[in-house]
Amino acid sequence: MLSSKRLKELSAEFNMGIDQLAGHLVRGGFTESKATTALRNWQKGLYKPQPQSEDIERLASAFGVENKELCHWQASYRYAPMSASKVRLVTQLISGRPVQDAIDILKFTNKRAASMVTKVLQSAVANADEQEADVERLYVSEARVDGAGRRIGTKTWIPKDRGRAHPIRKEACHIHVTVAEE
Repeated sequence: MLSSKRLKELSAEFNMGIDQLAGHLVRGGFTESKATTALRNWQKGLYKPQPQSEDIERLASAFGVENKELCHWQASYRYAPMSASKVRLVTQLISGRPVQDAIDILKFTNKRAASMVTKVLQSAVANADEQEADVERLYVSEARVDGAGRRIGTKTWIPKDRGRAHPIRKEACHIHVTVAEE
């Protein structure tokens, strides 16, 4: 997946505007105006249209770097059965660290969420390995947790005094982990 953050950094570093980069992206069925619109979206983090491997190769050749320098790989666990605040404690430990250090930290973290985050991290590393990235040079570029609301099937009540009932709220969350090469 194309990294919007890295695309912005490289375009600022090489002083290349969107119009210059759009000239490199022109291909069959992809005019210069469509390429300009796509590049604006990609720099904002909106991936519509979805960048193809051919587009990433053309951008990398325009900057004179390898394809892997423009990419990041991600994995997510949707509707994880735990509240977001509990998982955030674990993801804050690993963000910005090399992958092997992050796995070691998670292995010895005494939290229930550590096993869930470990699985998501290993999935992101497997995605990078499938795209032939150097697994030894990967680091956790982003570890994010979003709230997903109440878990499905947990709308239960606990009886209280004088005939009252209070809801039992069991929350869910989405865990997102992104890795990139150094």
